[in-house]
Amino acid sequence: MSNDAHMRPRGDDEEPLYDPAVPTPTHGERARTLAASIATGTLCTIAKEPAGTPYGSLVTFAMAGASPVFFISELAEHTKNLRADPRASLMVAEAGDGDPLARGRVTLLGRGRVLDGAEREGARSAYLASHPNAAYYADYSDFAFWRLEVESVRYIGGYGRMSWVDLDDWRRGEPDPIAPHAAAIIAHMNADHEEAMVSYCRALTRATDTTAATMTGVDRYGFEMSAHTGRGPRPIRLAFSTPIATPEDARREMVALVRRAREVLATASG
Repeated sequence: MSNDAHMRPRGDDEEPLYDPAVPTPTHGERARTLAASIATGTLCTIAKEPAGTPYGSLVTFAMAGASPVFFISELAEHTKNLRADPRASLMVAEAGDGDPLARGRVTLLGRGRVLDGAEREGARSAYLASHPNAAYYADYSDFAFWRLEVESVRYIGGYGRMSWVDLDDWRRGEPDPIAPHAAAIIAHMNADHEEAMVSYCRALTRATDTTAATMTGVDRYGFEMSAHTGRGPRPIRLAFSTPIATPEDARREMVALVRRAREVLATASG
């Protein structure tokens, strides 16, 4: 985990209204989570014709540990390119509404390598788990499993949150187990528990004049909100007492936090 100073919008010189030491996912963890949650990307290879020109193509992929794997035809242009020059990159972008540049994306750079033996079987299992419909042609002789041996990682989490990710951080990072449930948790909190979120902000941060709040993100370490204050909307992050793994864990932690917040507010008003 890390302290993510990039949460504050660039150009905002105001001090954050929450504890900046609150744990947050590292960029390696964020990048791994994003790559694990998406099954398609743009594979860029070095074209044979015109020679040396970057060539981008839509591909399906799966993550096998820290490496993306592909099942691609020998007839595909990107496969011909990889056979001639293994240098490649894969860009994976988060889908959604609104400004696309405010959403996450990760670019993995490295070299492609065709797999055989035990490596092929491992890639096959990972790929078919994400793309079960590929099973009917998984043994065609004109297709092969490839892996991108990742050498560099560029992560962009939206405006003001970006870095070249340390390769060890990328390899050690684990996809966030809360990511598949995050949208439902956020929707539930925003629909049914705005009062609790206002209490979080007023009692547990310096946003004591918060009049409304919306949850904007949740992960294994904590959650983020946008607090409406006298100085306008301000970002807030609060930590869980321990990293969580399930929606039930999230509910337990948020209930504990709202009890704590109400105790603080009751003491202050008494």
